[in-house]
Amino acid sequence: MTKGIIYYTDNRLDKIIEDACRKTISASGLPITSCSLKPIDFGDNIVLKNRNRSYPTMVDQIILCLENSREDYVFFCEHDVLYHKSHFDYTPPTDDIYYYNVNNWRWQYPLDRIISYERLTSLSMLCCNRELVLDHFKRRRAFVGKLEWSIDRAREPRFARLYGYEPGTKKKKRGGFSDEDFIQWRSKYPDVDIRHKLTFTKAKTQLKEFKHLPKLWKERTIDQITGWNLRQMFNL
Repeated sequence: MTKGIIYYTDNRLDKIIEDACRKTISASGLPITSCSLKPIDFGDNIVLKNRNRSYPTMVDQIILCLENSREDYVFFCEHDVLYHKSHFDYTPPTDDIYYYNVNNWRWQYPLDRIISYERLTSLSMLCCNRELVLDHFKRRRAFVGKLEWSIDRAREPRFARLYGYEPGTKKKKRGGFSDEDFIQWRSKYPDVDIRHKLTFTKAKTQLKEFKHLPKLWKERTIDQITGWNLRQMFNL
């Protein structure tokens, strides 16, 4: 079975972060289908014209990537995440479940502080069957349309978090979007989610940002993250 990458960006990222993250994605050797708001030289690029950064825009970008990708399984790759090569070694064992890599850290960039906690499940860590997730996001787009969320709202809408960003992780009885299932897995080495001043969602790198406190909270310096030399990569 074939594996590929979908990559989506709002073209507003600091170039230092952008270049570093793209380098780690390219190192996978997998085919890349990208969707941006302006043309980029990265993989097979599709431009979503006349749109601004927003949650509905991101959903449409994901759908375009999935429709134009031809691989059986896809890794969701976001423009501000450093992906370790071991992340791409994974292959989903089934076609009907969403699989999330939970070996990841959030870096409070550019500070010397990085955190993680139990069950840190992010859309940027998803790998699954392409047709499964394409159907999900088409249904999600229709759902978003009924709610009439603005396509031009540049910040995270409150209801986006309430319904959940990650397919399969929040059941309807808990206020989620669907009753699909998910499974967590761990790559050999961690990925690094860079939380910077232009992140779309809340940074959530400090306990005070959580309504419900996460379990097994961990704080480290960037030199303590196995498999990376972040200080050298970013000249810090």
